[in-house]
Amino acid sequence: MTVKIATAQYDISFLTHWQAYHDKISQWVLNAVQHHAKILLFPEYASMELASLFGPEIYTSLSKQLEAMQTLRADYLRLFQQLAQTHDCLIVAGSFPVQMPSGEYHNRADVFMPDGSIDFQDKLMMTRFENEQWLIKSGQQLKTFDSVYGKIAINICYDSEFPLLARQQVSAGANLILVPSCTDTVAGFHRVKIGCQARALENQCYVAQACLVGTAPWSEAVDVNIGAAAIYTPVDRGFPDNGILASGELNAVQWVFADIALADCETVRAQGQVFNYRDWPLQVQHMK
Repeated sequence: MTVKIATAQYDISFLTHWQAYHDKISQWVLNAVQHHAKILLFPEYASMELASLFGPEIYTSLSKQLEAMQTLRADYLRLFQQLAQTHDCLIVAGSFPVQMPSGEYHNRADVFMPDGSIDFQDKLMMTRFENEQWLIKSGQQLKTFDSVYGKIAINICYDSEFPLLARQQVSAGANLILVPSCTDTVAGFHRVKIGCQARALENQCYVAQACLVGTAPWSEAVDVNIGAAAIYTPVDRGFPDNGILASGELNAVQWVFADIALADCETVRAQGQVFNYRDWPLQVQHMK
């Protein structure tokens, strides 16, 4: 089965009311499905533009904006759930800082299935900014998700730079890893990009990266955003020689599209020029 994936270079807006956000997201999703996309990936912290709906006292405060955004959480989930059902597609929404019963916040990527069901992956590896300034804490569970297109998984930004996470998900059957990212320097973007390409190489799977782009001088959290979305592949027969199936223009506002066939991952693992996936255990054996 071949499926079209759309991964976003999504821009931060300053919004004056909820309807403006509703209309923006609805248009983004409509644009993707008009290009026949069935899997849609938004970036890490794309939800932070919602903080602009509150006054300057809120949106300029790292802590107050997190608390205020919880009042929009139900509407946020309802919007993406309705869009996934209406357009019969799978959507990974822009990650949202969700308050836990303990009071701490997790960086959560929500997954909306065409049948209306909702699941999520929390970020596990936190950056210095999240740990030291924003005080957003690590989630606990690493998941895979069954979909009509095959099994998928999510590594949120920095998570993609740690190979054992993706390896566990691929070992559990995931052939597509979705990486919503948010980086504020060119170096940061390339760290995640290189991580994505390495995960595709060593697991002989697809990896799609979405990027937040543009500036939001009103927000200390997402004031500068740099990146280019892409879909990465194994580097072997049947795939692009450079492992890049599609990529966007740096910092442009756009969807990046590609057709993928998750079953091709099993084929290359069995018939490829190299066996990165199969040979993974050998590195442990040689380290003894």
